[in-house]
Amino acid sequence: MKIELFHAPGCSRCAGARESLKAAAETAVTGLEWREINVLDEMDYAVERGVLSLPAVVIDGELVFSSLPTPQQLRAALIRRNDRRR
Repeated sequence: MKIELFHAPGCSRCAGARESLKAAAETAVTGLEWREINVLDEMDYAVERGVLSLPAVVIDGELVFSSLPTPQQLRAALIRRNDRRR
């Protein structure tokens, strides 16, 4: 499962949430690919994924959270998605 966290430098909400979101994701599923994407460096890619506000979370190429989720919300979404794969 691939998770992409879209953020921007200087975004205090982004910086504050990164570690807790990553930790929640790692406890939810195994074989996780975590990627943090600076939208200033990859603006076209962010637009392709539908990212219009920050921070945003894309899971397996699908925009799942267009605003900052709680670690619990992210974990629940990953578990649901993982269960559907089985």
